[in-house]
Amino acid sequence: MAITAAQVKELREATGAGMMDAKKALTETDGDMDAAVDWLRTKGLAKAAKKSGRTAAEGLVAVKVDGGAGVAVEINSETDFVAKNAEFQALVRDIAEVALGCQTLDELKVASLNGKTVDENVTDKIATIGENMTLRRMERLEGQTVASYVHNAAAPGMGKIGVLVATTGDESFGKQVAMHIAATNPAALDEASLDPAVVEKEKQVQMDIARESGKPEQVIEKMIVGRMKKWLAENTLLGQAFVVNPDVTVGEAAQEVGVEITGFVRLEVGEGIEVEKEDFAAEVAKAAGV
Repeated sequence: MAITAAQVKELREATGAGMMDAKKALTETDGDMDAAVDWLRTKGLAKAAKKSGRTAAEGLVAVKVDGGAGVAVEINSETDFVAKNAEFQALVRDIAEVALGCQTLDELKVASLNGKTVDENVTDKIATIGENMTLRRMERLEGQTVASYVHNAAAPGMGKIGVLVATTGDESFGKQVAMHIAATNPAALDEASLDPAVVEKEKQVQMDIARESGKPEQVIEKMIVGRMKKWLAENTLLGQAFVVNPDVTVGEAAQEVGVEITGFVRLEVGEGIEVEKEDFAAEVAKAAGV
């Protein structure tokens, strides 16, 4: 039977599929709209599975705060172009809202959203947008007051870096600290919060560097004390020079306003993801099936 442009338009609007895919679906199902939707969903899910091996290192981090609780969620896409897509942003926003009621990433993945699990919503969006996506991380932070900040915002509450800060009071100060964290990326709140293995490894590296100078061991030990003090200050939030006022540390600034910083979360899109690099000639050859 002849497939009309109106039918194709209706199917595209209902499914978000491309024009040629919609026309083929209608042709394959003799114009049956419901069957065509099912046909596209089947092909879409197959396409999603095929794309699941592609690296998703772009995307967005969304932050959401409700009283003394906040969540930061990272959802990845393959390209920055999709991260600017209104459909993708709406999905990220909805998932962040659901995340407020969850304690862990696993709990979030099976939580209900629009009558399906969050994971199923992501899979459906892979099929309609045509790019691999991953619900990669979720962090929850609770405290007396939780402030948030988004750096390089693509839309309200979401961007390339999302930060949450828990304090015992002043939200405006918490916001300043969140901006500081976005810029400096501290490894931990304070020295006690650092992984002892990381500290010991850094100490050994500094000792090896110092020994290269040929100085006596007793001199090296004194050098290491100073170097480690500097390293700890640079890598802990409370020890860092405050970007708002570099004459004081973040810890000193908190004392000045009578606030205690009790925790923080910082998520940056794609951090830790190894992206496979491919030269242009190889990429063209792959696309051509050579």
